Amino acid sequence: MKFLIQLVISTLAVLISTYLLSPHIRIDNNSFFTALVVAAVLAFLNTVIKPIMIVLTIPVTVFSFGFFLLVINALMIILAAKIVSGFHVQGFWWALLFSFILSFVTSILEGIKKRDENKGGI
Repeated sequence: MKFLIQLVISTLAVLISTYLLSPHIRIDNNSFFTALVVAAVLAFLNTVIKPIMIVLTIPVTVFSFGFFLLVINALMIILAAKIVSGFHVQGFWWALLFSFILSFVTSILEGIKKRDENKGGI
């Protein structure tokens, strides 16, 4: 059940972030299903591919004081856009901005969820 709640939160974060960055980042027809697939693909990429990328780029990451991790985040979003039809990213810088906004929106939604859990909600 926690996985489904997390997936819905991620989906809502994708929809909100896409709305804020439209037309540079877009989901065709603002489809909830496409946003759900984007959230699932990003979860998969961040679980499987991103750790491999981090290990392979340790020297660059250390040399850049960790800032190269932002590049990896943007690349994961661009890769998700290549995988999911109906999800479009206009370029690297928009993907980078999308990753910032997505993280921010997700943290707000997670905070709301935790507040509700503490009050006896969800």
